[in-house]
Amino acid sequence: MASLALTLKEQLKAERQAAIAAFQEHGRPEDLLTRLRQDVDAALIHAWQELHMPPGAALVAVGGYGRGELFPHSDVDVLILLDGPPDAALQARLEELVQLFWDIGLEIGHSIRTIDECLTESAADITVQTSLLEARLVTGNRKLFHFLQDRFRAAMNPQAFFHAKTLEMRQRHAKYEDTPYSLEPNCKESPGGLRDLQVILWVAKAAGLGESWRKLAQRGLITPTEARQLTQKERAFKDIRIRLHIHAGRREDRLVFDVQTPIAETFGFQTSETRRASEYLMQRYYWAAKAVTQLNTILLQNIEAQLFPKQASPTPVNERFNDINGLLDIVDDDTFDTTPSAMLEVFLLIAQHAHIKGMTARTMRALWHARFKIDAKFRRDPVNRDLFLQILKAPQGITHALRGMNQTSVLGRYLPNFRRIIGQMQHDLFHVYTVDQHILMVVRNVRRFTMTEHAHEYPFCSQLMANFADAWILYIAALFHDIAKGRGGDHSELGMDDARRFCRDHGLSKEDTELIVFLVQHHLSMSQVAQKQDLSDPDVIRGFAGLVRDERHLTALYLLTVADIRGTSPKVWNAWKGKLLEDLYRMTLRVLGGEDPSTDHELRNRQEAALKTLRLYGLPEDAHQRLWQQLDVAYFLRHDASDIAWQTRSFYNKTDSAAPVVKARLAPIGEGVQVAVYIKDQPDLFARICGYFDRKNFSILDAKIHTTKNGYALDTFLVTEPAFSKNYRDIISLIEHELSQLLASGSELPPPVKGRLSRLSRTFPITPTVDLRSDERGQYYLLSVSANDRTGLLYSIANVLAKYKVNLHTAKIMTLGERVEDVFLVDGPALNNARTQIQLETDLLDALRI
Repeated sequence: MASLALTLKEQLKAERQAAIAAFQEHGRPEDLLTRLRQDVDAALIHAWQELHMPPGAALVAVGGYGRGELFPHSDVDVLILLDGPPDAALQARLEELVQLFWDIGLEIGHSIRTIDECLTESAADITVQTSLLEARLVTGNRKLFHFLQDRFRAAMNPQAFFHAKTLEMRQRHAKYEDTPYSLEPNCKESPGGLRDLQVILWVAKAAGLGESWRKLAQRGLITPTEARQLTQKERAFKDIRIRLHIHAGRREDRLVFDVQTPIAETFGFQTSETRRASEYLMQRYYWAAKAVTQLNTILLQNIEAQLFPKQASPTPVNERFNDINGLLDIVDDDTFDTTPSAMLEVFLLIAQHAHIKGMTARTMRALWHARFKIDAKFRRDPVNRDLFLQILKAPQGITHALRGMNQTSVLGRYLPNFRRIIGQMQHDLFHVYTVDQHILMVVRNVRRFTMTEHAHEYPFCSQLMANFADAWILYIAALFHDIAKGRGGDHSELGMDDARRFCRDHGLSKEDTELIVFLVQHHLSMSQVAQKQDLSDPDVIRGFAGLVRDERHLTALYLLTVADIRGTSPKVWNAWKGKLLEDLYRMTLRVLGGEDPSTDHELRNRQEAALKTLRLYGLPEDAHQRLWQQLDVAYFLRHDASDIAWQTRSFYNKTDSAAPVVKARLAPIGEGVQVAVYIKDQPDLFARICGYFDRKNFSILDAKIHTTKNGYALDTFLVTEPAFSKNYRDIISLIEHELSQLLASGSELPPPVKGRLSRLSRTFPITPTVDLRSDERGQYYLLSVSANDRTGLLYSIANVLAKYKVNLHTAKIMTLGERVEDVFLVDGPALNNARTQIQLETDLLDALRI
């Protein structure tokens, strides 16, 4: 037995290597899949015969192996079919057979059943039923196998099978966020991938409608052209999956960033000056997935119509369209040929009629094939331009309409520059969607600000939108804000030109055009000011007010900024970023309203508001004075009134404390924990505190560092961690106790530990940058650093600052997915010496590198 296993294993290995070598030379996926299946068939038949399996048994291939194709590292799923329950002797031989299958190097998935057991399992489990649907006899009792097929077909309920598989498909799509445009898709399971094609063939075969694209075309369910397209897309996905298996040396279906470039290079793609080789591959992948998604919808509708015939009478919508069961159906097959503007009208009707959920397969197919009529002449037609604007101005269904237009390629053909960014990847470590999907996500986010059912998500945005005239202007700005990505140059400037041209062509007023162009040009400005500049500086607020000029520009930019950040990745947005943007909005609005953003005015406002809150605590009227007389103007300008009141209540009677005092509370913004530290100042205090948070795996979102007149440090931090929301009371007590003990111990700083980069950061490393420059007054320095995020990064930075005795006043810690962009306000004698300053920057760069 051992020698048989070794012989078969070596033979299979040699045949597999030869088959893969032939594929790598000729690149024919079908040949490889068939050859690998035939090689395994031969090995299994040999093993079956050598062990003299009984004549009343059959070896049946199921699943993908049963379909007749085998990927290089896929499981080999087999059913050992028996004519009755096995006795002890047969059971021992079956176990020996399965062990031999493993010994020859196969990843075997096996079951041993009688026909009755197969039917029972099939009725209870849709996965087993699907697997048996593709059963194929390898060797053994042919009559028994055919009896199984006859009984299986008799027991099959095509309608129930259709419902089960479409439900299963919807659940799978939800797992992958209902989009084929993930930056790391699964070529088998993601929407628009191989599994979607298999679902169609499964339900068609179960219904007796055919088991190949050619046969489905013969039945009239798809056209010959669509059958060829599906064949091409299926072949392309199989090709990618084969190359993934070969590259990984194991079963691997995910096009993760690590493998995209090597796989692209096997196809002959090369990196150019503007694009990576992987981007060429992935854009082709997304175009294929998009076509599969479209054709999948058409086919499933047609199969459903065969399985569940309905006799609903069409209800006229207008002279070109009927309503059939909530789906728009064209009156004539040549509707889009005779009236090309109907290609936009159909989406307008969907937006205008809430009960209409989409299009019939007939309409969708006609639209798909007529899309080439959207050319320069079509785009110049005033009727079509008006229809497009009407879609954007519709009271409902705008996001649904735009997504449908993108899926059917109507949007990309009407806006040619949009077509250029369909399927275009973004390697900035915080976008998780392709450019076109990000844009549509931003439109959706802006749209949600107008909807009462979503008002609880962003109450302030919904409030502002309720008073904003012509929300459709923001939709246009959202459509164009990233439309120039990937062209080289500043995409904001290039997109501004595209937006201006669109507005001119569509007859927008001068005022609306100017606002849209402004928003596209400056869509990054508000987040940059809020996240990287000192909002306590009146000049910063005054300068931003000069940029936006009036309340309408400010409100529009704020709404677009929130929608844009929320549309990048679920990881990028947090309550702290939301607070920074809202603070900037409110302060700028006051300046635009005529209020003087002077230091004295802001100081009085915050102190008065803090005193009102302190009175609610029941403290003596003059309790604050002892602490406040030790604080300068900068402290009051950098803290909210609520923070000032809380810290005053915590430290007013401890101004000369010999021991460190640490207080923590749930952050008022509703996310994270605020930590305040009051201690006799020491040079390495910031590094010591950062080291503690680092060891606890807490993320620091914000830090404000202040030194009192009597030589104490009053430092505040906003930290977060996923478990805070569940155990914040225990965490608050733990922080207060442990951090107090650590600071009291005065132990030496441990050396920084450089944590590992994430897989994404290793694939797309950022060149670390350090920028140190004096502010306009020459009083402080702004230190900006950018690098890949990793554990211990902030502590490493703090260690360097402590080494050079640099005083830290504020820290804005911005994490954008896998990228950090931190800004520190610092001063110190070392910064006034050019040579020392260069050495500091060099050491910081070393700390940022892995």
